[in-house]
Amino acid sequence: MEATDGFCRKVFAAIGADEATADAATRAMMHGSRLGVDSHGVRLLAHYVKVMEAGRVNRRPNVRIAQSFGAVASLDADHGHGALAAYRGMDHAVALAEQFGVGAVSIRNGSHFGPAGAYAMAAAERGYIGLAVCNSDSFVRLHDGAMRFHGTNPIAFAVPVENDQPWLLDMATSAIPYNRVQLYRSLSVKLPEGVASDEAGRDVRDPEQVEMLAPVGGEFGFKGAGLAGVAEILSAVISGMGLSFDLLPMNGPDLSTPRGLGAFVLALKPGAFVDRAVFEAGMKRYVEVLRSSPAREGTSVMAPGDREWKVAAERRRTGLPLDPATRQAFAELAEKHGLTPPFDR
Repeated sequence: MEATDGFCRKVFAAIGADEATADAATRAMMHGSRLGVDSHGVRLLAHYVKVMEAGRVNRRPNVRIAQSFGAVASLDADHGHGALAAYRGMDHAVALAEQFGVGAVSIRNGSHFGPAGAYAMAAAERGYIGLAVCNSDSFVRLHDGAMRFHGTNPIAFAVPVENDQPWLLDMATSAIPYNRVQLYRSLSVKLPEGVASDEAGRDVRDPEQVEMLAPVGGEFGFKGAGLAGVAEILSAVISGMGLSFDLLPMNGPDLSTPRGLGAFVLALKPGAFVDRAVFEAGMKRYVEVLRSSPAREGTSVMAPGDREWKVAAERRRTGLPLDPATRQAFAELAEKHGLTPPFDR
């Protein structure tokens, strides 16, 4: 993993990104790859390089707090990498929470920030409860809708657990991620029922016919659409940034115009609400009873994050798996910038 981490940082340096950008973007991608969120892992390196070189993303941004009011602040990302803005935003939110018990930071003029869980975890690793949300270009219909309306609009929430890994929820508000559609296409396998639609909003199982995703919730998809709206309002409306259906697509064709994305991070100091020992005992009992609760035959019960920690432990032993497309992209970047790829040729 160290070789992949180092390679990403060297590539960013080679294209003129400042050290803070290289560090934040690499940290976020490595979080995704370590925990098995490969769609938001190091496979994004080539895309980030492309949009920086094309001018969409500022390689050396002036990230700053634009305004503040008590425990609330607005951060201007200067069209820099979304991970830099999100980490900086959460750092500030934690500092505010230390002072006020709660810290909320709205992020404006950002870009794609990768795995939302990385920023919620940045709070939990320091003993705070963390929330991170963003919106993205529209690809998910409303419940009973027939147009792309919301993005996949992730919600991440992380809570520290004494002497254990944090409780970590990191979810898209769509029924499945789009990369699942791409995987099923490559395997010529039918999709599950009720997760994707054609151009008229009709449910389809053939991945070749997919024009939009369904909100999470199946027959009760209004719940997923509502959660997507929560992320939309927190990330876009209160930051003054574009709504999902007004955003430029992530993959172009215009890669030179900044997309102006919004995001939102929140930190809570548990000890401001209840004695810290009481909080820690409550969380410990919660996850212990959750994990030991009866499971249906042939299944097991896991706390949010348990699957990710299991994947992370396995990948620490075996290393990061790189799909053929990512390996090819790494090889091309290495050759272009005179670097050594993080794997044997």
